[in-house]
Amino acid sequence: MTEQQKYRVVKRLDDLEIREYEPCVLMQVSVTGDFMRAGNMAFGPLVRFISGNNQTGQKIAMTAPVIQEPTATDQHLVSFVLPAGMNPDDVPVPTDSRVEMVPTPAHFAAARRFGGGWNEHRFETEGEQLLNAVKAAGLVPIGAIYWARFDPPWKPGFLKRNEAIIKIERPKAL
Repeated sequence: MTEQQKYRVVKRLDDLEIREYEPCVLMQVSVTGDFMRAGNMAFGPLVRFISGNNQTGQKIAMTAPVIQEPTATDQHLVSFVLPAGMNPDDVPVPTDSRVEMVPTPAHFAAARRFGGGWNEHRFETEGEQLLNAVKAAGLVPIGAIYWARFDPPWKPGFLKRNEAIIKIERPKAL
């Protein structure tokens, strides 16, 4: 089974989970293109990196989810999460200059899980519902909503796990 990004559920509400994520290392690529093409364009350089296209030829296990965050109109960051416990100092240097390592500290986030296929409208709708639930719960969002895809494209849509996620300030009740 594919390793998944490590977090602890702090609280479950009707429309979301409040999570505390462990520190991790992201490998990411910034691409220009529409929502659906962006994920496909970034996937190649990222999968080549974990397949050994790096300065030491080191292979790294695939994990889930693949994360996609819009940063501007037709601009997206697509990220792979490296396996838990990988120290940024031990990550091999990518040979493709488009691939960047981003150490990510522990943080809180709110997540809304949903199943089904992928398309921009679906992710935007789920993201809007997440943001409304975050505000209704009195949580303070930080940054942009991003999307997490846990399954390969060939998996039937009704079996797919997807999430809309946004970082939040540490909840006061903790």
